[in-house]
Amino acid sequence: MNRRQFLATTATVAATAVITAPPTLRAATSGARIPIGFFGATYSHGPGKIELAMKSPDWDFVGVCDSSADGRKACEKLGAKMISQDELFARARVVAVESDIRDHAAQALLALKAGKHIHLEKPCAATLADARAVFALAREKKLLVQGGFMWRYHPGFRLIFEAVRSGWLGDVYLVRGFISNQLPAARRSEWAEFAGGSMFELGSHLIDAATRLLGKPQSITPFLARHGKFDDALRDNNVAVLEYARARAVIFNTALQAGASPQRSFEVLGTKGSATLMPIESGKLILELTIAAGPYRKGAQEVPLPAYKRYADDFVELAAAVRGEKNLSVSLDEELLVAETVLRASGMA
Repeated sequence: MNRRQFLATTATVAATAVITAPPTLRAATSGARIPIGFFGATYSHGPGKIELAMKSPDWDFVGVCDSSADGRKACEKLGAKMISQDELFARARVVAVESDIRDHAAQALLALKAGKHIHLEKPCAATLADARAVFALAREKKLLVQGGFMWRYHPGFRLIFEAVRSGWLGDVYLVRGFISNQLPAARRSEWAEFAGGSMFELGSHLIDAATRLLGKPQSITPFLARHGKFDDALRDNNVAVLEYARARAVIFNTALQAGASPQRSFEVLGTKGSATLMPIESGKLILELTIAAGPYRKGAQEVPLPAYKRYADDFVELAAAVRGEKNLSVSLDEELLVAETVLRASGMA
């Protein structure tokens, strides 16, 4: 490649990066901040979200209601004010449920009964009846429910959804997802509380994406196994197959991953191309097209993605929805469908 070719190629890549980077949501710069409080601080995503709410220009952080020792410890570390349930409901307009999974649905129902919009950590409920009760009450009271799946606003997922909905990949016939970790032995009993094991707790992130992408499955078959050599009942090596009329989604999940870097990927194959996000967290997206589509050329190409910070855009969009500036990206009906699919893919419904 000579100098002229190099400069031309560099200019093309730079232009593509500007065109293809999905737009990020921006925090409000004016208007009243919205009072938000937290029900619980013990879920693994909770501290990060509490810290975000404490610093965000969108939110007026009122405190955390959590009587557990672990919750108090988390709040002390963050410098977060602890409040009673009465104060939470008296002061907050939005309640974020970040407690242990077993308490998600019960606390969501309490907040909804108190007339509060909610951000509900995943999985939203451990039974189908509880999930349906949460969304029925939200619909009855005309309140917002935003599910707490950490990659909904990931720019790689957003671009994949755009590619599918714009028809760039043709007819989608296969979705493959892989999500793993190496769960510490001390935490295995926590996840073993639920029959779906690590598929329910961890695999739900990719079940969420596959379900919103393809819709309601015709059938769901979970393959749940306990393959780790531990004295517990945790199902730690799992697969779920979601069947559609002309497509299939296969989600792989394990809590036995060796090494420091968990394997996490999401791939969509269609009749006109494919999109592969691997690894998910660092956001490397390869788009391969049989014909040029949108701003993308024919062939395989790595698509530049903007930096991603977990939870940030979730709470920006929630604030905008509370103010009436836009609708949430995921409707109540879609949230319920995801909840039902997670439970079925985890052998819990």
